[in-house]
Amino acid sequence: MKKEILFVIDSLDVAGAEKSLVTLLNLLDYSIYSVDLILFSHGHVLEQLVPAEVNIIDPFTYTTFSNLRLQEAVTKSFHPAYFKMLRSRMKYSFTIRTKKRSNAQKARIFWENAGKVIEANPKTYDIAISYAQGVPTFYVADKVKAKKKLAWVNVSYRLQEKDRQFQRSYYDRYDDIVAVSDSAKAVFLETFPEYANKVSIQYDLNNPEFISHMAEIGTGYEDSFTGIRILTIGRLAHQKGYDVAMEACKKLKEAGVSFRWYVLGKGPLKAEIEAAIREYDLLDHFILLGVEANPYPYIKQADVYVQTSRFEGFGLAIAEARMLNVPVVTSKFDAVYNQMVEGQNGLVVDRNATAVFDGIQRMLNEPHLRDHIITYLSTEKKGNVEEIENFYHLINTSTTGIEERVSPK
Repeated sequence: MKKEILFVIDSLDVAGAEKSLVTLLNLLDYSIYSVDLILFSHGHVLEQLVPAEVNIIDPFTYTTFSNLRLQEAVTKSFHPAYFKMLRSRMKYSFTIRTKKRSNAQKARIFWENAGKVIEANPKTYDIAISYAQGVPTFYVADKVKAKKKLAWVNVSYRLQEKDRQFQRSYYDRYDDIVAVSDSAKAVFLETFPEYANKVSIQYDLNNPEFISHMAEIGTGYEDSFTGIRILTIGRLAHQKGYDVAMEACKKLKEAGVSFRWYVLGKGPLKAEIEAAIREYDLLDHFILLGVEANPYPYIKQADVYVQTSRFEGFGLAIAEARMLNVPVVTSKFDAVYNQMVEGQNGLVVDRNATAVFDGIQRMLNEPHLRDHIITYLSTEKKGNVEEIENFYHLINTSTTGIEERVSPK
């Protein structure tokens, strides 16, 4: 009889954890496992890459209700159940708009309000996995019955005391906690040292054959530009350091470099970034492309991949650039040395505009360095599909006591 697994994640929008989950789902042995998937937001581009064997559960009633226009929601709320949903929706919206909130704070406030009206899952699973911190973690703890529960931690984040206390009450109900890198584990244990005996590491899965294939079937850049192409992939959010990227972009323009810096992603800072592009007169140099289900032709066709993140759990887009032999310039963040070898597969620089500018200039102006990096990239180990065996070990046994493993390079 097949084991029943439930995965829960916010959405399958284009981002690191989401791509990692899609890769994992495409590697699972469906002769052994039956898989359900819960999303809090539907209709995003990576859903088309989910294997047919995976059952994507219909949206929550609250999710559907939240997507209604306010007038429709108010009309529907004459029914008592929907009135509770309207009250939760309005209270959450009002609270997060009164002042700036971190992602952890938004997740807590959402669950404090909407958790009461979101329906529980009726099945009992062998394994239930929250594949992202925040709302998926709260949902699996509160609303799912399973013989074993695992919580993924795929960002390096630190919490204020109120959020730490709130999240502790949920992590207490998990059998195992799984970090995606050594640094993600270390930062998590700074916040929650009491979980030291039940935290292990499962590196984000990368399948080089899939990525190489996808890089060949898309179109990539559709302009006729013939200069240097720089690419960054990431949500348009504070974490990704786009303020630094645009300052570095301005310096490249002032230095007379023939280039365009493309960005794949969307997010809450889109309007702010567009305003900065106009302010810096970068309309022809810093190009927002939106999101693409298949970003790999863009990566392959880029001359340099640049990441200016403030923090990452792992840095999946960097790994994907490495797999396509594209030189990387990245800022220093907690997990960066889990995969970067300074001066060998790319350059690791301080997170400021001058350092990023200098790193890009070195990559463009020092052919021996660039050639060395490309040669190193072409010979280094590609991907880590063997990590699926560690995943099987995690879900089939207790992770308590698993020995620390050396980071893959």
